[in-house]
Amino acid sequence: MIEIGLKHTSEMTVTDAVTASYIGSGDMPVLATPAMMALMENAAMLAVAKELAEGSTTVGGHIESSHIRPSKIGDKITATAEVTNIDGKKIFFKVSAYFEDVLLGEGTHLRFIVDRGKFMAKL
Repeated sequence: MIEIGLKHTSEMTVTDAVTASYIGSGDMPVLATPAMMALMENAAMLAVAKELAEGSTTVGGHIESSHIRPSKIGDKITATAEVTNIDGKKIFFKVSAYFEDVLLGEGTHLRFIVDRGKFMAKL
């Protein structure tokens, strides 16, 4: 059962493949904002994954986040997502990303519970 307070932390190490210059969101070899936000989404997905009915998953609907500090190649980044509200098939999260104890960004994220088969059939 999905409940307020469910939480998960995901980790990644900054590599060339997740830099702003590689992704194209910037021109410097630092953690790209889209990569940081993807890690936040991953934490949210995993926070509730074990609580879903068989055949269900979640998909991202909205994410809003600051990105206030850069991270260099080799830095280990963590992102935490915590369920803050549930409204039917909508799950709301508080998300944050850190390098060690330094806040890199924080915001909110919305995910929708969907049936995998029905979702893919819409393609």
